[in-house]
Amino acid sequence: MSGTLSTLIWLIVVVAFGAVVPIVPTGAAVSGAAAYAAHQNPVYVLLVIVVGAGGAYVGDLVMYAICRWGGEQLARRLRWLRDQERLEKMRKKLNERQISVLLVSRLLPGGRVPVLLAAALMGLDWRRFAVTNLPACLLWSTVYAGIGIFGYAIFPEPWQSVVAAVLLVLLISQTAGIISRRREAAAERRALSPRQKEA
Repeated sequence: MSGTLSTLIWLIVVVAFGAVVPIVPTGAAVSGAAAYAAHQNPVYVLLVIVVGAGGAYVGDLVMYAICRWGGEQLARRLRWLRDQERLEKMRKKLNERQISVLLVSRLLPGGRVPVLLAAALMGLDWRRFAVTNLPACLLWSTVYAGIGIFGYAIFPEPWQSVVAAVLLVLLISQTAGIISRRREAAAERRALSPRQKEA
């Protein structure tokens, strides 16, 4: 139990820190912890899900506060949010389906900060954000814990399961990032082509 407790403490710190400093692979941390916990006692996986969601939630609240405080300056640095049309689309999506937009933004590499910034710029109420982000964080943690359980089901040794889960998450993240960048580049080309024709 002491090993699991130290894993949970480590997990909440890493996930909360990674939610504020997005270079930390928080999904891989949850998957690795879930794979390790499944080898100790499958019930511990539920603790990993709750702790992972809690770390993500606390980190998101801090990040949202940063976005509310310095939103305009941050938005100017992100090319994604300089496009007024894209920002309006994001605002519309957030108004219609907040939980699903927040969840998808957590699952896509580099997707969370622009969505949090858009929510901050549109003036999404603190309480509303806190309520809608809670299930999004819980679903996110469940998805990544599921990847960890997949690693546990395939490999007999805890270290093998952890390594497999982390590698699988990194592979999925990289693939999703490549697809997202290609779509973004294609959308930019389509947006430029009418202007070139007019010129």
